[in-house]
Amino acid sequence: MLKITDLRAEVDGKEILKGLSLEVKAGEVHAIMGPNGAGKSTLGYVLGGRGGYEATGGTVSFEGEDLLEMEPHERAAAGLFLGFQYPVEIPGISNVQFLREALNSQRRARGEAPLSGAEFLKLARSQADALGMDQEMLKRPVNVGFSGGEKKRNEMVQMGILGPKLAILDETDSGLDIDALKAVGEGINRIMRAPDKAVLLITHYQRLLDYVRPDFVHVLADGRVVRSGGPELALELEAQGYGAVAA
Repeated sequence: MLKITDLRAEVDGKEILKGLSLEVKAGEVHAIMGPNGAGKSTLGYVLGGRGGYEATGGTVSFEGEDLLEMEPHERAAAGLFLGFQYPVEIPGISNVQFLREALNSQRRARGEAPLSGAEFLKLARSQADALGMDQEMLKRPVNVGFSGGEKKRNEMVQMGILGPKLAILDETDSGLDIDALKAVGEGINRIMRAPDKAVLLITHYQRLLDYVRPDFVHVLADGRVVRSGGPELALELEAQGYGAVAA
């Protein structure tokens, strides 16, 4: 599904990714772990097409297409979802407005008929219920006045509505209490655990991986994958720290 080969990227003229290679197949969950400054978030932003994060070398293919040649909206329509560590607030636009327009824009780009208002509300309410989110929050401006946990639940609702093929989740566990962490973990499993979907989880800690068990764990250091293994590698990192494992 996703194949990254010798990816290099710069931020403000400084090289952050220095020849990163990784392959994610359909049906797999991969966790990216590593110390601060290793390039984890940069990887997510480059894949998502965020401005200011420029790929300077290497290749990235997504379902056989050149991902780096796509505009951000084209990547989204192709089935890529990027979850942010700090979801943005959008005053003046309700969740319902934002998500209906986002979903129907993607459907039109894929040659699919847009959902009617009634069809969309049924989908949105079912996703909110599944995440334990008050449906009244669908009427509120996007993330405005939401707690950290509410923002992450809202992001999972967005993911459930958009139904991506590949979810890249950047420190989704950041700032979550135990209940919110469990709800988010269960949401990821419910929405993305399927033979035709894949997940790239970017995280510092083992705790999210207790709920979303990865098939593979990769250690990122100085812009490269320096070690890969199974779920046991995350436990080793938790016990020994990054210095001992990435050395």
